[in-house]
Amino acid sequence: MILNKETAQKTAELLLQINAIKLQPQNPFKWASGWNSPIYCDNRITLSYPIIRNYIKENLAKQIEEIYGKPDVIVGVATGAIGIGALVADALNLPFCYVRPETKKHGRQNKIEGHIEKGQNAIIIEDLISTGKSSLLAVESLKEAKVNIKGMLAIFTYGFAIAEENFKNANVNLHTLSNYKNLLLLAEKSNYITSSEAEILSKWRIDPGNWGK
Repeated sequence: MILNKETAQKTAELLLQINAIKLQPQNPFKWASGWNSPIYCDNRITLSYPIIRNYIKENLAKQIEEIYGKPDVIVGVATGAIGIGALVADALNLPFCYVRPETKKHGRQNKIEGHIEKGQNAIIIEDLISTGKSSLLAVESLKEAKVNIKGMLAIFTYGFAIAEENFKNANVNLHTLSNYKNLLLLAEKSNYITSSEAEILSKWRIDPGNWGK
């Protein structure tokens, strides 16, 4: 995964600017997994800011064309990437659908919402990569539908080793606009955090499951 440094730091700057990413090394968050975390990321907030969502949309669309050419369909991962995925599909004038984490309990009992055909080339859009588990569940659903997955693009990744391993084992190419390393560089450079806080944040990413215990 090769990042454009300028795009990576600009994306990080915008996410910090609107509090889509919050850094609190002295007052950690508690994730649903039970992990203590000095960072919280909710990229759905970007949808409320037209200039920022357009920046993200345009750069994801640009990456898709530069890396893969034009696919047949864009697929969002529910629920976080439905909005930005639809915007990217619109920018590329492509069909859009999204994948639920589990089969719908009523109606048509769909797991994939929207029209997608066997053999089509798809790019998956995610908002955030942590361990990659939920993202790769969407991959499995598409594989079961005989869809050809070209790769996945996301706004941000924490860069956990377990995520890299999971994507490698699933044989899925992942590209992101920004990542944890570039976030910390930008945050420290702009005095959003101190050098000692940057050190705390760096240590968290190495062993997030045991950090703060």
